[in-house]
Amino acid sequence: MTPRVLVIQHEADDPIHLMGTWMQGVELVVCRAYEGDSVPVEMDGLDGVVVMGGAVGAHDDEKAPWLPAVRELIRLAAEARVPTLGICLGHQLCAVALGGEIVVNPRGRQLGLLDVGWTAEAVDDALMGGLVGPRRAMHWNDDVVAVLPEGARQLATSSTGEVQAVRYARAVWGVQWHPEVDDALVARWANDGSLPASEKERVLDDLVRSRNDLDESWRPLAQRFVDLVLAGRLG
Repeated sequence: MTPRVLVIQHEADDPIHLMGTWMQGVELVVCRAYEGDSVPVEMDGLDGVVVMGGAVGAHDDEKAPWLPAVRELIRLAAEARVPTLGICLGHQLCAVALGGEIVVNPRGRQLGLLDVGWTAEAVDDALMGGLVGPRRAMHWNDDVVAVLPEGARQLATSSTGEVQAVRYARAVWGVQWHPEVDDALVARWANDGSLPASEKERVLDDLVRSRNDLDESWRPLAQRFVDLVLAGRLG
């Protein structure tokens, strides 16, 4: 039976996109929570979880009333040791669900392709270990993780000190960047009017020029995550 990976999607403009095309060998089951799909309340029948990004904050329960259920699902996945990956908002939800804290970044929005600053903890990590080396990734976020949950391991730090990647629990990881995006998807985000035209052009041009490098950098992340799912719940 093909392993099933649940994808929690918070908005139409941040689907699993490229990550989904790279995750071969599993069945993706998309929960479009923003459309009213119910977030599962147990892990039965699920072999992996991916929690996507979105414009809301990890505590914005009034704007996104499904967030408490997502946080609880993350806690259940951590207890059951089901491979789980949080992306941007998903990463922040993992932090909050497991006892950490997030804040609005006092340095302002992180935007565009930034270097990933791997820590020594990443070298032997089950998910990130094979990725350690020079890589850039797309960032688009106002909030950052300020306090890690007890026992979590920081796997990457930006050049200005923000948390970029964490192993939150035995089988739960989060990345602040967006490995799933291409320039067409980011162009949809940039059309919200929040960016000056020159900044929008810079970000999109950089994505187009870096497409091959980004694919080579983050396709292995999707493949390594699938490998963990196929191996079964982490002991």
